[in-house]
Amino acid sequence: MPNRLTLMAVHAHPDDESSSTGGVLATYSDQGVRTVVVTCTNGELGDGPGGIKPGEPGHDEAAVAATRRRELDAACEILGVDVLERLGYHDSGMADWEFKDRPDAFWNVPFDESSGRLAALLEEYQPQVVITYDADSGYDHPDHVQASRITVAAVASTAIPAKLYFTARRWRDFEQLRRRMVELGVDTGPRPQIDPERLKRMEASAARITTTVDTTAVADRKRAALRAHASQLAESWFAKIPEPIFDEVFAMESFIREHDRTGTPVPEDDLFVGLR
Repeated sequence: MPNRLTLMAVHAHPDDESSSTGGVLATYSDQGVRTVVVTCTNGELGDGPGGIKPGEPGHDEAAVAATRRRELDAACEILGVDVLERLGYHDSGMADWEFKDRPDAFWNVPFDESSGRLAALLEEYQPQVVITYDADSGYDHPDHVQASRITVAAVASTAIPAKLYFTARRWRDFEQLRRRMVELGVDTGPRPQIDPERLKRMEASAARITTTVDTTAVADRKRAALRAHASQLAESWFAKIPEPIFDEVFAMESFIREHDRTGTPVPEDDLFVGLR
């Protein structure tokens, strides 16, 4: 159905689809838009049972990946995702971890191979709208940076999507979240210390926000999709967020419109404005 409105979200790991785009995936699915999630890695370097970290005794990469695949399936079902495509690359780990130097890590896969595979998916599904990350947002996880880069390259090489968006969030939203949770007596742990240069980049990225979609109506499904990723989130303070506060902060999803062929003005409140 090449003329059907289609949204494609390109993500680095299982659970990223829910945390940053769960609201729009559920919202547009409910509107009859075909939703496609592309997950670049298997998430092998996530936590094992009991919070066992990569490199620690008992951490089993294959078992972690299998668990995260099941959780991703469950989350996508909750969000009404029509198609889930897994590129199946190995998790690269954080920027300061030695795992990123592995030759099979997504970060090190030949760029033309990974971007070419994504371009083939664009050809297959013909999405009018594509979402990925802002590579210069200040969150320098190698897999997020690489997912952004291959998406930008695939969009440019195919010229298929009319719009390309980067996910974005204002640092003040997280500050508001912590403040509200502290008011309710929820232990959020020590306040994170952000490198000034990184904070500057985060604020610069947030200043570029063009589009904010109200997904309040599906906030319960976004929360449920996040809970489906229990192996990574069940013990985190993120899982302790009371529902009203979650809705205050995470029911609005914001984006940077990086590429556009519709000519519609910004700011926007709909990723498909100009396309229907």
